[in-house]
Amino acid sequence: MDRSSFATRSIQIGFLAIAIAAWYGLTASGSVSRLFLPTPASVREAFFGLVSTGLFWSAVRVTLTTIAEAYVIAVVAGLFTGYLVTRSRFATEAVEPLIAGLFTIPITLFFPMFILFFGVGTGSKVAYGAVYGFFPIALNTIAAFSTFEERYLRAARAMGASHWHTFRHVLLPGAFPVLVNGMRIGFFIAFASVLGGEVLSSIAGVGRNIALAAELMEPARMYAWIAFVVLTAVSLNMLMSSLENRVQRQ
Repeated sequence: MDRSSFATRSIQIGFLAIAIAAWYGLTASGSVSRLFLPTPASVREAFFGLVSTGLFWSAVRVTLTTIAEAYVIAVVAGLFTGYLVTRSRFATEAVEPLIAGLFTIPITLFFPMFILFFGVGTGSKVAYGAVYGFFPIALNTIAAFSTFEERYLRAARAMGASHWHTFRHVLLPGAFPVLVNGMRIGFFIAFASVLGGEVLSSIAGVGRNIALAAELMEPARMYAWIAFVVLTAVSLNMLMSSLENRVQRQ
């Protein structure tokens, strides 16, 4: 591990340690009601109790499947749309600001429409996550292909490369790091959207169990579910950031 990576990891671990220490301090002092902030020990006990049940793994399976479906749709639609837009300079100038503008609109405002069209099951969360995850992938795809150095393409064509070989061996490798960045951002937006949708309205999944624990006034159980989501998100982010850095170094 180089010095930069070590410093980054040290800051991340230090932040986590401070957060846990503050949690212990607040609950030990009694300055915050345990109805709002349960003790770490009670959350740990609730977490291990959850993991030992079939309900936990069933909820995790539903959520992960929903996230995977939403993400695949977002990737396919985002890459395809972004690439098509960049085939024309006029289309790039006209469509890119439109997609960027739509991305600034809080799509949560339209969540009731997803429920109306797809119901309260996983279908609405798949559609919700796919639509939200589509935007960063499409925007990064447009940025990757529209800003590519034209001289490299002209050089490949001058050497007799076909359109497919030019795309496969010149355009795609050059744009790949930006595409990977867009797919990473799209994944976590889809991840957050699916979980948020499950909390708002769902019949199954991790988000639904978080909302149910809150409704039943079971703070330790609710925080146990939240801790699982946070640990999963942090682990996935570290993994995908590592893969992205490896791609960019190649």
